[in-house]
Amino acid sequence: DIPEHSLGLTSCSVSLQVGLVYMFNLIVGTGALTMPKAFAQAGWAVSLALISFLAFMSYMTTTFVIEAMAAANAQLRWKRREQEEVQDSDSTSDYSDDDVRGRSEPETKPILSVQRTGGGHVDHFDIVERVEMGQMASMFFNKVGVNMFYICMVVYLYGDLAIYAAAVPISLMEVACGNHSCSAGSVKYDDTDLCWGPVTRKDAYKVFLSIFTVMLGPFVFFDAQKTKYLQILTSLMRWIAFTMMIILALIRIGKDRGEGRPRMAQISGVPNLFGVCVYSFMCQHSLPSLVTPISDKRRVGTLVVCDYVLILGFYGLLSFTAIFCFDSSLLHDMYTLNFTDNCDVLDIPALRYFLGLFPVFTISTNFPIIAVTLRNNWKTLFHRDGGTYPWVVDRIVFPLITLVPPIIVAFCTHNLESLVGITGAYAGTGIQYVIPALLVYYGRRHLVPMLGTDEVNKHRSPFRHTFWVWFVVVWATFCLMFVTANIILEDTKK
Repeated sequence: DIPEHSLGLTSCSVSLQVGLVYMFNLIVGTGALTMPKAFAQAGWAVSLALISFLAFMSYMTTTFVIEAMAAANAQLRWKRREQEEVQDSDSTSDYSDDDVRGRSEPETKPILSVQRTGGGHVDHFDIVERVEMGQMASMFFNKVGVNMFYICMVVYLYGDLAIYAAAVPISLMEVACGNHSCSAGSVKYDDTDLCWGPVTRKDAYKVFLSIFTVMLGPFVFFDAQKTKYLQILTSLMRWIAFTMMIILALIRIGKDRGEGRPRMAQISGVPNLFGVCVYSFMCQHSLPSLVTPISDKRRVGTLVVCDYVLILGFYGLLSFTAIFCFDSSLLHDMYTLNFTDNCDVLDIPALRYFLGLFPVFTISTNFPIIAVTLRNNWKTLFHRDGGTYPWVVDRIVFPLITLVPPIIVAFCTHNLESLVGITGAYAGTGIQYVIPALLVYYGRRHLVPMLGTDEVNKHRSPFRHTFWVWFVVVWATFCLMFVTANIILEDTKK
């Protein structure tokens, strides 16, 4: 019931290098396209400091999730062993005392000693079973905690769908409204400007949103999954587009034709930048599907460090080239659109259309999968043991409550930067900070009665002191208060 649409991983084993690539692709997505404008609004110095710190915080909670996964595997193994011992004790009642004495050898083995089929020893904390975050929440949290987890996940997925539902029509509107005349690069269009005939740009956006809903909405009523080859295609398109944008911006800056004069610091842009950065570093909810198939997990810690360093460098390169290449006031919510209406940067029409439309293809393939994931989370949240849903509720009501709210939000606003910022700042903070911290805290507490204090989790986080857990929780609380206060102050100024 947790999103795995970005992975394409199954139970097959993958190498550490492949795992590194998968993790990079998992984290770098739609949020990266909204980062340049957020950088410009907060100032380059503040942005660099904040994104570096948030990368560190995200890395810390990633190690928390991996430790919690190992703890969950140990607990499952302990329960399975307990069941086996109960069955063995029942069967020994048929043996004589001599038979029992002859069978005493297993009692000297550790309680969690499990043997592989081939005879190799499995460590207590080997991550061999994929335990999703929802299952870990059920194992380590009480009923209220489990419900809060699913509510947080539902809100995050609603935000995801609203972002995707707005991003596709925005791209289609920019392409269809003809802003490829090579004279539009220094123009900032308004929603009331005409698109074609008497139709305004805002009306065109609503038309494309309606088409998007009609074409992709029905998938919510069925099960959908992303095929391996479709994922390869969309990943390839994404990296071609990102590479093109970085190189084109560097060329323009190298020719001393960059228009950007970004400020060093602007505190009013920090809350939105925080939300965008949190959203852009999101991977914790899909870590079980990513880490479990890796064959050599001894170097998973190295994998995570390398990925976060590479991703931080990539985000910095993308955003810094953007804010020095383009005038900050002309940066679009979706960065690709700055290349579709400026022939001074890119004078090949086919490539301009490719950059303008590539989010349409990549996002459209993800929308049905995320919607089905959200629908299944709703079912899990309201599920009661032994109960089943009526056909109308299962097939009609749940898909509708999944689809309708994000489409309504997308009809009301297409401010992509704000959608990403709010989703990241609220639901993203819960999933990326609070839930991993509480999972690792209660996971550690659950294991003490089973294994004692002598057993060491080989996948434990480098931030093993309880101080770090509460530091993350306090940091998340402070950030939520800061973002909320800023939104209230901004509203009072209007």
